[in-house]
Amino acid sequence: MPAMNEPKLISGNANLTLAKSIARRMSVHRGMAVSLVDARVERFNDQEIFVEVYENVRGEDMYVIQPTSNPANDNLMELLIIADALRRSSADRITAVIPYFGYARQDRRAKARTPISAKLVANLIVEAGIDRVLTLDLHAAQIQGFFDIPVDNLYSAPVFALDIEHHFKGQLQDLMVVSPDVGGVARAREIAKRINAPLAIVDKRREKPGEIAEMTVIGNVAGKKCIIVDDICDTAGTLCKAAEVLVENGAVEVHSYITHGVLSGPAVERVTKSVMKSLVITDSIEPSAAVRGAPNIRIVPTAPMFAQAILNIWSGTSVSSLFETDTLVPIYEGMYQRG
Repeated sequence: MPAMNEPKLISGNANLTLAKSIARRMSVHRGMAVSLVDARVERFNDQEIFVEVYENVRGEDMYVIQPTSNPANDNLMELLIIADALRRSSADRITAVIPYFGYARQDRRAKARTPISAKLVANLIVEAGIDRVLTLDLHAAQIQGFFDIPVDNLYSAPVFALDIEHHFKGQLQDLMVVSPDVGGVARAREIAKRINAPLAIVDKRREKPGEIAEMTVIGNVAGKKCIIVDDICDTAGTLCKAAEVLVENGAVEVHSYITHGVLSGPAVERVTKSVMKSLVITDSIEPSAAVRGAPNIRIVPTAPMFAQAILNIWSGTSVSSLFETDTLVPIYEGMYQRG
């Protein structure tokens, strides 16, 4: 049964642009104005975070839009404190909309005496009074099991498939999808299946952390337009090196589709100077001015998908329907032409 009250959105400072875009998209879907709840999220002089909500939220279905991207700790604390403010104000349900889930890469103990920080963050979110999580492309799907509350993990694959079909119209037979490492094969295979393209793998071996000793291409990429698929691009060192190796093995072009453009440190400069013709990312993380100004970096919007997912959660209808490319065609309103 649909909720009696309209869904209400509130945002921290991590990605206000995306939050406002989601509100605009929901306004289109609902045929009525949807705006962010009036609130302030500020800092005292010692950088303590203070939240004040100016509107009545008693009994409301609240959605807190806040990726936990850089600065990860500040943005995580904003999320937790906003949730606490809403819970103490008697909100009926609090859903954390976390387009980029920070600490997701620390999902297991890779060596002795190390933490599983993704589980710790999950515990903090639950203890803050959050009832549900909506996120995008978790680094590892099993992180959903770290939570004792429902988690809806959306996927960028159907949106990327639409983008690829649009931008490579008439060239799909020339494409080869590439996983930049063995661990990402399932993610790359999903997009390869959607666009009916073959799959290759770049096998990398490290002598020590942060240094790649050797890269080997598994599969014949000669004469192909390669599309590297991954969930996170941080410093872009591995990505740019993989692109070079593909070109050395005969690829005619290399493009990359990465969900979360962390792009820290020298990443933007590396991408700009690399052999990659394009790097496509989503706006799950607020793009910096350098990212927006890079000639070969393009941003795909996620607001249409998140807006529909929020409405589906609110109305009690299927969120998994958004896993299908065909479902997203009308949601993205002619932004892409298929075929």
